[in-house]
Amino acid sequence: MESSRNIDLLCVNAIRALAIDAIEEASSGHPGAPMGMAPVAYTLWTRFMRYNPKNPGWPGRDRFVLSAGHASMLLYSLLYLTGYDLPLEEIKRFRQLGSHTPGHPEAGCAPGVEVTTGPLGQGISNAVGMALARELIGARFNRPGHDLTDYYIYVMASDGDLMEGVSSEACSLAGHLGLRRLICLYDDNRITIEGPTELSFTEDVQERFRAYGWYVSSVLDANDIDAVSSAIDGARRQELPALLAIRSKIACGSPNLEGSEEAHGAPLGGEEARLTRMNLGCPEEEVFLVPDEVLDHMRGAVDRGRDLEEKWQEDLKSYASEYPELASEWERVMEGRLPDEWEGRLPIFSAGLKIATREASGKVLEALAPTVPELIGGSADLAPSNKTFIKGYQSVRKGDFSGRNIHFGIREHGMAAIMNGMARHGGIIPYGGTFLVFSDYMRPSIRLAAMMGLKVIYVFTHDSLGVGEDGPTHQPVEQIAALRAIPGLTVIRPADANETSEAWSAALTRKGPVALVLSRQGLPVLDRKNLAPASGLHRGAYTLAGTSDDDVALIATGSEVDLALAVRETLADIGIQARVISMPSWEMFDEQDEEYRLGVLPPGLVARISLEAGVTQGWQKYVGDRGISIGVDRFGVSAPGGEAMEWAGFTVEAVVEKAKSLLAQK
Repeated sequence: MESSRNIDLLCVNAIRALAIDAIEEASSGHPGAPMGMAPVAYTLWTRFMRYNPKNPGWPGRDRFVLSAGHASMLLYSLLYLTGYDLPLEEIKRFRQLGSHTPGHPEAGCAPGVEVTTGPLGQGISNAVGMALARELIGARFNRPGHDLTDYYIYVMASDGDLMEGVSSEACSLAGHLGLRRLICLYDDNRITIEGPTELSFTEDVQERFRAYGWYVSSVLDANDIDAVSSAIDGARRQELPALLAIRSKIACGSPNLEGSEEAHGAPLGGEEARLTRMNLGCPEEEVFLVPDEVLDHMRGAVDRGRDLEEKWQEDLKSYASEYPELASEWERVMEGRLPDEWEGRLPIFSAGLKIATREASGKVLEALAPTVPELIGGSADLAPSNKTFIKGYQSVRKGDFSGRNIHFGIREHGMAAIMNGMARHGGIIPYGGTFLVFSDYMRPSIRLAAMMGLKVIYVFTHDSLGVGEDGPTHQPVEQIAALRAIPGLTVIRPADANETSEAWSAALTRKGPVALVLSRQGLPVLDRKNLAPASGLHRGAYTLAGTSDDDVALIATGSEVDLALAVRETLADIGIQARVISMPSWEMFDEQDEEYRLGVLPPGLVARISLEAGVTQGWQKYVGDRGISIGVDRFGVSAPGGEAMEWAGFTVEAVVEKAKSLLAQK
């Protein structure tokens, strides 16, 4: 027993020392949390977690999310010590350009990093999404005697994580749905960067989580490995999500900074680092030195992981023998491959109809649902408006995850963060709907989805002043431009029902997140007999109507495309030839080769007008110095949708006058 305790302490202090050394070497970082929570992480990774360092993506593994991403050196130390492909040289290059150990964990940068964290509250919310995905996958594929989802989702969260509103949104839903196998190790050190948490945070966190419907227990000392182990073991036995409130000391082991906010976000300093190493029984001067017995002990994870995966693979073979079709389908969705026949399910809408693109989106979703069963999602309490409820399928409920419709509640930010976790888990293509104006609430999670390149689909409806009487609070103006500003996010604003069908096709086939921007008001289904086909959407922009001798280009998106076509007809009556360009996606158009782009927007066609019921910011890139942009560079008005659009200048007469004025300047 004494020998076991000695090796435990030696390993814990080695984790602390690596964190100290890397942060000192980088002259920046957050040593406090890694030092305080080292014994908790060590206990979890050596006594409980199922993982294979040589195959980090093994589907049967437990997931570990470091929500307190500033404590990244805790995770990197564990990855190195347990045998992942993260050599000591990368630990030494912590926070340096091109290293695999960035300041905050980034998915895809180092093996074993499940999600990109750092913005507090995101990681724990992602973990909720992973736990939800686990239940959804299990409900579809598990059979008696065959549990493909026999794993846990662990998350380490800080006081700061639990202060952020997004974590409250996600954790409330987790409790409501009873997401078992989700265990949060709460670093209850009661310190933030400004000082004691009591400056701003005095609520009873444990009672709050009990009210959410979580199992809650506490550990009085993070250094008590047996108590930590007992608490984790107890949590694993529950049929509820679990919060373990663990009292730790920030910068534990530092003679002068233990318990101080000064150790949160800055190196200990050379002398304090030396004193701390001495206090921990580590070499005072020789840095990045890991005792052989520590490596021997921690690297036992490699053999354990290999054995665990081999057993899981044998179970999978048995499952495949008994349920070959299910096994084949499970393999497909976990690899992220779409079924072969899905494109044939996309509906084609008849010209002459008038249908809001949100309505068309709902019909596309219902058409795809039977063929793409991994397409699962819902809305932030707006499904009847967003048309995101798939008819004929049940709602996801506590104890029954066989449904396809998720009720996220009025929790836009939580919904987006949960979707990220679902996508990172694998086997699910999540979608979530709300009004476009409320994309502001979701922005931090959308940004992280783009950073991670996740296949998530946002269904943003009520996309313009056409919302009408709800007024400027609900009429999006700057939101499309704000979404376009996020690198890696594809924004698509389709012109009619058939472009909407193609937009869903693009969303399912493109890499990274996609935002579908859809109308509340009905729009004509364009008669394509004399117009270019809607498949042009996949090029981002295409010439809908025009000739090689056009005098002016009308570049429009969404509901303004039909307006542009009407303007073209009026201009033709007075001898002016107009080219109408539907530009549903800037990002997709910018990806095209130069020849194609110049074909759509010829350099000689300098008279250009953009039409979009949002801010004009960014449109100069396409209209050029001699073009103009018609948009809404102000907030809207409370009026019927048609009147609001007319008030903003979106009428045939107003645009025709703009075109005539522009051409008169040539």
